Amino acid sequence: MADPIPTPEPNESAAETEIEEPQSRRRGILVAAIVVAALVALGIWWHSTFSEDTDDAQVNGHLIQVSSRIAGQVIKVNVEENQVVKAGDAIAELDPSDYQVAVENAEAALASAKANAAAARVNVPIVTVNTGSNLSSAGHDVSGTQAGVAQAEKQLEAAHALVAQAAANNTKAQADMERYKPLVEKDVISKLQWDAAVAAADASKAALADARANEQAAGDAVRVARERELQAQAMLKYAETGPQQVEAQSARAKQAEAQVEQAQAQLDQAKLNLSYTKIVAPADGIITRKSVEIDQNVAAGQNLLTLVSLQDLWITANFKETQLRHMKAGQPVEIHVDSTGKDYDGRVTQIGGATGSVLSLFPPENATGNYVKVVQRVPVRIDFTDLAKEDPNHQLRPGLSVEPKVRVK
Repeated sequence: MADPIPTPEPNESAAETEIEEPQSRRRGILVAAIVVAALVALGIWWHSTFSEDTDDAQVNGHLIQVSSRIAGQVIKVNVEENQVVKAGDAIAELDPSDYQVAVENAEAALASAKANAAAARVNVPIVTVNTGSNLSSAGHDVSGTQAGVAQAEKQLEAAHALVAQAAANNTKAQADMERYKPLVEKDVISKLQWDAAVAAADASKAALADARANEQAAGDAVRVARERELQAQAMLKYAETGPQQVEAQSARAKQAEAQVEQAQAQLDQAKLNLSYTKIVAPADGIITRKSVEIDQNVAAGQNLLTLVSLQDLWITANFKETQLRHMKAGQPVEIHVDSTGKDYDGRVTQIGGATGSVLSLFPPENATGNYVKVVQRVPVRIDFTDLAKEDPNHQLRPGLSVEPKVRVK
């Protein structure tokens, strides 16, 4: 028969119950703490996936190389190293004497060109009227000379007829004289009749000579009339070139106008060169690397100083490639500046086209035996949302370190 189970004493059971209750409470608290810690850790992890940040980031800006656009001697320097300047502030001045003389010469050349153009424009209607009048006059001259030629030719024909008539009369008179000669010798006719026959013969001979002289003169008149006709026709042909003469004069007027424009352009260039004697700051910024001094002769394009622009600043952040999975342009960014402790708002503008290692001077050659996978960094550009309004007197400078945090979810 089995031994009976001993029954615990009332006092012992109560003591054990009192010991178990604190232990159970502690276990509950521990479990609750573990659960809360797990939830907090899960929350922190989940919240961390909403943003990506890096401490490999810096401020970038424009470094403007200020140079002289013309050659000249420096007569004044208005800035010092590390001086803050505004856009349009005078930096240096060059001797303007030579360029002022060039402007005056260009102004004189422009005035001369304008005078020539005015004269050429006036000559166009004058040439038009003259050529029209010359053409009409030349046409009338040709008609007149042709009529003169016809008239001279008719007079020549009349002279030919008179010569023939005088020749016939002379032949008859000479024949009569020959017939009267033996008769007068035999006293058949009187001395008076003989003298009349001789006088008639001499008269007819003189008339024949006069008719021949008139014939010669008429022939000469025909030649002169024909020469005049040829001259008139030549003048007519010249007058017919009137439209070409007008066109040529119009072309000369246009050429004169073009010379005016050319002279105006030279004057504009001279004035530009004169304005370039005053070198001004192209933007707000800080003067660095100043190398310009008074009495220094500078050449066109020679760098005088570097202007660190305080406008249009941006952030270049080098994120790990594993951080770019959800990153894209347009996402908001919180920017913390290490040097000032200030925070600024920004926005992702663009993600770089290659990693920094590939863009380095000596990119790595992984095909040469480097089998270790290296997490690469990709440059991301971040622009400030409105830096001018948010902090117009900011102390940001290119090269300062910042910590951007991009909200990717």
